[in-house]
Amino acid sequence: MKLKKQVTVCGAAIFCVAVFSLYLMLDRVQHDPTRHQSGGNFPRSQISVLQNRIEQLEQLLEENHEIISHIKDSVLELTAHAEGQPALPHHTPNGSWVLPPESRPSFLSVSPQDCQFALGGKGQSPDLQMLAVYSLLPFDNQDGGVWKQGFDITYEPNEWDTEPLQVFVVPHSHNDPGWIKTFDKYYYDQTQHILNSMVLKMQEDPRRRFIWSEISFFSKWWDNISAQKRAAVRRLVGNGQLEMVTGGWVMPDEANSHYFAMIDQLIEGHQWLEKNIGVTPRSGWAVDPFGHSSTMPYLLKRSNLTGMLIQRVHYAIKKHFAATQNLEFMWRQTWDPDASTDIFCHMMPFYSYDVPHTCGPDPKICCQFDFKRLPGGRINCPWKVPPRAITDANVAERAQLLLDQYRKKSKLYRSKVLLVPLGDDFRYDKPQEWDAQFLNYQRIFDFLNSRPNLHVQAQFGTLSDYFDALYKKVGIVPGMKPPGFPVLSGDFFSYADREDHYWTGYYTSRPFYKSLDRVLEAHLRGAEILYSLALAHARRAGADGRYPLSDYALLSNARRNLGLFQHHDAITGTAKEAVAVDYGVRLLHSLTNLKRVIINAAHYLVLGDKDTYRHDPAAPFLSTDDTRPNQDSLPERTVVKLDASPRYLVVFNPLEQERLSVVPVLVDSPHVRVLSEEGQPLPSQLSAHWGSATDTVPDIYQVSVLARLPALGLRVLQLHKSFNSHGALKSSVRLYLHGRDLAVRKQEAVPVHVFPATAEDFCLENQHLQACFSGRSGLLQSIRRAGEEREQRVSSEFLVYGTRTSKDKSGAYLFLPDGEAKPYAPKDPPVVRVTEGPLFSEVISYYQHVQTMVRLYNVPGVEGLSLDVSCLVDIRDHINKELALRFSTDIESDDTFFTDLNGFQIQPRRYQRKLPLQANFYPMPAMAYIQDMQSRLTLHTAQALGVSSLSSGQLEVILDRRLMQDDNRGLGQGLKDNKRTCNRFRLLLEHRATANKVQDGRPISFPSLLSHITSMHLNAEALVMPVAQEKLAPPVLRSFTPLSTTFPCDFHILNLRMLQAEVSCALQARRAWLGQDSWGGLAPTVPSIAPHTLVPQQDDSLPSAEAALILHRKGFDCSLEAKNLGFNCTTSQGKLALGSLFQGLELGSLQPTSLTLMYPLGTTSNSTNIRLDPMEIATFRIRLG
Repeated sequence: MKLKKQVTVCGAAIFCVAVFSLYLMLDRVQHDPTRHQSGGNFPRSQISVLQNRIEQLEQLLEENHEIISHIKDSVLELTAHAEGQPALPHHTPNGSWVLPPESRPSFLSVSPQDCQFALGGKGQSPDLQMLAVYSLLPFDNQDGGVWKQGFDITYEPNEWDTEPLQVFVVPHSHNDPGWIKTFDKYYYDQTQHILNSMVLKMQEDPRRRFIWSEISFFSKWWDNISAQKRAAVRRLVGNGQLEMVTGGWVMPDEANSHYFAMIDQLIEGHQWLEKNIGVTPRSGWAVDPFGHSSTMPYLLKRSNLTGMLIQRVHYAIKKHFAATQNLEFMWRQTWDPDASTDIFCHMMPFYSYDVPHTCGPDPKICCQFDFKRLPGGRINCPWKVPPRAITDANVAERAQLLLDQYRKKSKLYRSKVLLVPLGDDFRYDKPQEWDAQFLNYQRIFDFLNSRPNLHVQAQFGTLSDYFDALYKKVGIVPGMKPPGFPVLSGDFFSYADREDHYWTGYYTSRPFYKSLDRVLEAHLRGAEILYSLALAHARRAGADGRYPLSDYALLSNARRNLGLFQHHDAITGTAKEAVAVDYGVRLLHSLTNLKRVIINAAHYLVLGDKDTYRHDPAAPFLSTDDTRPNQDSLPERTVVKLDASPRYLVVFNPLEQERLSVVPVLVDSPHVRVLSEEGQPLPSQLSAHWGSATDTVPDIYQVSVLARLPALGLRVLQLHKSFNSHGALKSSVRLYLHGRDLAVRKQEAVPVHVFPATAEDFCLENQHLQACFSGRSGLLQSIRRAGEEREQRVSSEFLVYGTRTSKDKSGAYLFLPDGEAKPYAPKDPPVVRVTEGPLFSEVISYYQHVQTMVRLYNVPGVEGLSLDVSCLVDIRDHINKELALRFSTDIESDDTFFTDLNGFQIQPRRYQRKLPLQANFYPMPAMAYIQDMQSRLTLHTAQALGVSSLSSGQLEVILDRRLMQDDNRGLGQGLKDNKRTCNRFRLLLEHRATANKVQDGRPISFPSLLSHITSMHLNAEALVMPVAQEKLAPPVLRSFTPLSTTFPCDFHILNLRMLQAEVSCALQARRAWLGQDSWGGLAPTVPSIAPHTLVPQQDDSLPSAEAALILHRKGFDCSLEAKNLGFNCTTSQGKLALGSLFQGLELGSLQPTSLTLMYPLGTTSNSTNIRLDPMEIATFRIRLG
């Protein structure tokens, strides 16, 4: 009774707070100073303002209504289940399973202020909005003369009389960390020679300049050069001759890469530069990624860069921007209300970044000034006019010819400062090429600069030399908006370099590795966070001497392998087969190492008595959840062997929110019950483990446990062999053979009913949803949300695209289909297997080339609100075919759909009828959705794939592509190395409570909170680690709950990354660790350090006392109705108290920094309270202990 009273009081209090907040809102709306208009006559604009305000008010009222009804539900739940343990599922008379309501109420409260952001409308609109530019352009591809994709450029000879032309020629060498050759082969064959020659040749003349961007190569070279050479490099950087541009580990792909990995490779590069050369990059250089994302300018701006350059943009957009002098602009984020995200961007105007396409509009002339192509060399000019060495006799004529190109190119820009890149792939690898380019150009410069009547000043420069000169010319500080330059928002997908050759194939190419990339990313984030927490706890307990600090080297290596794979020929699937294997081996090696790091950290953190901790690399305390025998195998799950004594499991939840999840475990006996660490029974479901459509695997069963997992924490569970009726509840299976004569191998323990004929259509349901399926195909037909009369048609089908019969065909880069997709027609009907049980039910359809599973979790909250969908694809016997999955609905989405950019933000898209089919595909790293005024259907994905909506109500995704030929972009291979690949999705149908046309017309959109959290559940699965010792009684284990308070719903811990020790500290730490200072005193504990760990560590393999905490506050849309979400969190207007966040740890210091930790922001204050704006990513240097 007492508890009931407390609950009622608590509920009443919350109710009062909600009512009071509504009152305050009304008050605020009434007293808004913008409302008091002069006089009584309302001009049109003010009436629309008023209408908007009224709409907003209606929305706020509706949301408050939601919150209050939610409170009522929660209070009722709380009173109903205040007493007693979590009840177990039971069977109802009509044959379905019922899960008792949650014993702990879920509560989501979103403050109305936090809903304002998605409504937007504060900032000024940009001058150039890319969606609008697309609608405007004819895309007619007219022949432009010498500049084929452009137009004739003319100028008056006296245009530069008052203000001379300032030309910066920027020598560069584009080094792909893997493409035709592997990373190591490129390094040994070319890159090391480029960098060695650079040190030599740059010192010959202080006027020479060079830029470099890929730190992966640079750091490998640095490790192999002498101290003198390192000193020379530092001098060249210091005097401005050598510039490090962007400074990432690689020049990342911007379509398929996830923002975690984009940031991680940027930090890795920047930290390396700071530690080894002491330099911070100022300008971004991206000449080769195949289309550009607006996430990149945001990350560069947050890293304190002031300018950036891009190259691969659709030729029609380049032409349009050149004609309107908009090739240089301030690039702004779509959601930005106050220009705080603006960064200056230079777009190169012509076809390529090679020398023929960079000096001016005429490649035939520019090629004559690529002095590597002098007669007698290995490459020549395709335009049949070779370069000529510059002599006193020809310098006047040659210089005049080149100056004409410079002047024409400069007419496309607003300033009298001109950027002319001079380089190509793996250039400057021989001293002769350095001489040919630098000596000949210097002769031209000397001639031009000595003729005042030409009004030109030409010189070698770095990228920042160019930006600095431009800023100086227009009279502003670097990073500010130059007067008269446009503001642009949006992105530059999809890319076409000529005709209708759209680079939209690589959004899906080699999906196996795109998926492995994300698995590694999730493990890296989990390992970083758990290692940081374990190390902080060990240091606090004085046990860091026994903790394997050497795991830091494994983390460092994994960061670099994940970083390497973000390269624009790696994650894109556009490298040679042998190079793809090399990447795969690196990814798998790091995945295996990260599982070790996670196991070591989890072992320490769950021990009841930390003094008993011993790290034994030969016999880890925990075993892994799964193993992969080879770089191209799918994971094989670990089977836990049960015997008389209990087996323990440690389950890691890498999310910053507590989650209620169904955790699957394979066991060797059907007689199993699962208990919590305190010995309470947990709901669990027993299923057969299937090896194929009709065969169960003998003596292996899956037990699925419903467990509540603490945020970022570890939960201990026990498995017992149990022969009484208290074991796991059995699921039942119906197997439909569709008339096929197939033998079925069953297990006695799990009932299987075989139906030789075709099934009727059927439905599965939980408390949130009902999903209905076709009996014939086993594929999804419709979804109905609980409490709604109407079911929503959501039918799925598989389709096949062919490729053209003409000379240009699809390849690794290009998608050139032979028309619309045709239905997938397998030779046999599918075997359909329907499993129903208390915790989940699923339908699996086995087709010849794909088996697809749709699973419905019978769980309160996030897991039960969407459908779990996966497709196991194997098209190795296809020829020039691409397999697609299409969802068709009656959502009236017209021509609009939404795709994410890098898992960071949403970009609205429009199906353009004037463009070919392949132009309408876009990257989907994390999600895509369609919507109308009533509904939104979101497809969440666990791997990057290409997506489109080709007609109203449709959403389709390309699952895999097998292509037999090269597409003439330099790779020289088709895509024939397909693997068995598992693509994982979540399908979420939401009701839109308050939608309006004006809102939907804006070039900006956000997922709901439920959608964000669903995406996180899909991408950060719980990791199950069985305690390895089967026979010995394990030590006392305790669940680990690191957070002392609930994290706000809209905050995401992107990373908690231990920083590398300074070299000197590392040496001291190593000496102390090896006990060199007091060897005698340490002797007894030495055996706990495995002998091989006593080898002196490299300096970069030990952690410092500081970590980088990277937080992202997500933007979200409140207009999607949300009931019973099952997450216990609130939003907090972006405020977060970090001081008391980590239980049992103190926050020793907190320093806000730029994204990559290169610049401190503001002074270190004693306050540990922080505030982030919506969409903001912020980095803090912290010390935990």
